[in-house]
Amino acid sequence: MTQLSTPVFKKKPLGTRFIRAIRQYWPLYAMIIPGMLFFLIYKYLPMYGIQIAFKNFSLRKGIGDSLWLWDDKKEWFYWFERFFKSPQSSQIITNTLIISLSKLVMEMIPPLVFALAISETVFKKYARVIQTVSYLPHFLSWVIVFGICATMLGENSGVVNNMIKKMGGQAIPFLSNKKYIRGVLIGSSLWKGIGWSSIVFLAAIAGIDTSMYEAATIDGCGRFRQIWYITLPNLARIFVVLLITKVGHVLDGGFEQVYIFLNDRVRATAEIIDTWVYTQGLGKQQYSLTTAVGLMKSVLSCGLVLGTNALARKWDSSLW
Repeated sequence: MTQLSTPVFKKKPLGTRFIRAIRQYWPLYAMIIPGMLFFLIYKYLPMYGIQIAFKNFSLRKGIGDSLWLWDDKKEWFYWFERFFKSPQSSQIITNTLIISLSKLVMEMIPPLVFALAISETVFKKYARVIQTVSYLPHFLSWVIVFGICATMLGENSGVVNNMIKKMGGQAIPFLSNKKYIRGVLIGSSLWKGIGWSSIVFLAAIAGIDTSMYEAATIDGCGRFRQIWYITLPNLARIFVVLLITKVGHVLDGGFEQVYIFLNDRVRATAEIIDTWVYTQGLGKQQYSLTTAVGLMKSVLSCGLVLGTNALARKWDSSLW
């Protein structure tokens, strides 16, 4: 008997397959062009300036003609070393970590609790109103939020301090005392973002199979047990994904908010890396030093994201 040979199909070259895909799906590829241009212009092209961190940069000479550190008889890590040897570095890093980690907790736990409360309430009409109102602060700029905080917490004419004075107490300098400014930053961040951050959790809760709750009800499981054994386990994966994306911003601290709330009286406990880079880079023209700090922060943030994702992979909840 003759054995039939299996036909061999030659795989077409990559270029041919790419051109065919472009012709077939050109509307989809056209839609991603604006996004690609945005990242190319605002994210990748500015990376050309990273070399400033390893140069003795001069505005007069420009990036290309400025001397490299080793040509100027200095070590390549000169600017990094100078930052860590500066007297403010330890305090700035501490402030950044305390404020950022506190905000991270407030951006994860309260929105989750708020989403559970909205989804479990019996009064659905009131829940929708509260949900809509909670979104509004997200659209306010930090300048407006600072104005609201000044109106409420001002030492001389703030609403809260007026109430304290009427009850026989002394005014508390919430916005000008280093003991209270971190609490104000964290609290205002929570107020501004709790409604917006809960949207993802509400969407995830709405996507849970209702038959699981029906089966639990038949088995005599109450609402709290249903939340514990059904809702929270189904939200675990989305919680981890959000945590991975937010961990990358731990070293940011929220520049816009902190810069607006910052003043000389609270600088010791509220100054973060980004505000220090801004004042040193533009105010004192320390471009190489601040570029080195920004590069270091970016590399560490990338490492935090990769490390968190690697840990999450053990529980099958990684982002990639």
